[in-house]
Amino acid sequence: MPNKKLSQIGEFGLINLIAKLAGKSKNLIKGIGDDAAVLPYTKDKYLLLTTDMLLEGVHFVQKDGAQAIGHKALACNISDIAAMGGVPIWVVISLGVPANLKINFIWDLYKGVSRLAKKFNVTIVGGDTNASSKIIISIAHLGEVAKKDLVLRSGAKKNDMIFVTGPLGGSLKNKKHLQFIPRLAESQYLVKHFKPTAMIDISDGLASDLKHILDQSKAGAFVYEKFIPKAKGVNLKQALSDGEDFELLFTLSPKEANRFLGTKKDFPFFYIGRIVDKKEGFVLINQDGRAEDISLKGFRHF
Repeated sequence: MPNKKLSQIGEFGLINLIAKLAGKSKNLIKGIGDDAAVLPYTKDKYLLLTTDMLLEGVHFVQKDGAQAIGHKALACNISDIAAMGGVPIWVVISLGVPANLKINFIWDLYKGVSRLAKKFNVTIVGGDTNASSKIIISIAHLGEVAKKDLVLRSGAKKNDMIFVTGPLGGSLKNKKHLQFIPRLAESQYLVKHFKPTAMIDISDGLASDLKHILDQSKAGAFVYEKFIPKAKGVNLKQALSDGEDFELLFTLSPKEANRFLGTKKDFPFFYIGRIVDKKEGFVLINQDGRAEDISLKGFRHF
């Protein structure tokens, strides 16, 4: 194995490396490569399993407030379940904290988790604690999805239309990354009334997360600058690459998209582009009609 640095292969190079060692199970429906693993469950449902880890100094700072940090920790998990077309059920929480951290801070952190858990009918069923120099929160989440409602990243097809559920960019500045409400209601609306061909939640930025769909679907995309919804005060670069918007990014077949666009909805949705052949690339169409490659404009962890 080449002795490369992590910065040379990036997060998804690392994930691909780990996937080679993970092994396979004949009962596994979907493993590494989506927002959640898909496991056998009942005759009509699959079990969904996902996990997220939040680190002090990377995903939050203490001055953000303990309850807001707890809210975010669980909301990230619920967002992953929503991106699969499922509903959340149970969580276990692992917490690493400094020994000198005040009990009130930890109490308020769990209050933030608990408040959102009640809102989404999620039950905290266990966890673990350890000493750490900084605060670390890791949540593992089990959900379920009706087999007919499951949406993967790999189903996008040529001519499918691409949508997002809200304005993008500036999540750190406007504190959306701490306050967002997971788009579970939007996800359930979509899977119950339409049939998304692919879906993901936008955690690493529009460019990065759409590329995940394209890689899994072996497709390309044209994205139109004039249609990208931007948060207030946000420029195009930020809308493409800022992480932690946690809006849903999804595709619909032309037939379903036309029906979708003609239906009155209780939620905002924005058309931003279309799926094309892989050989046509991942392209941004500027306001003046010029095309540019946008495949490398997203957020990178390493």
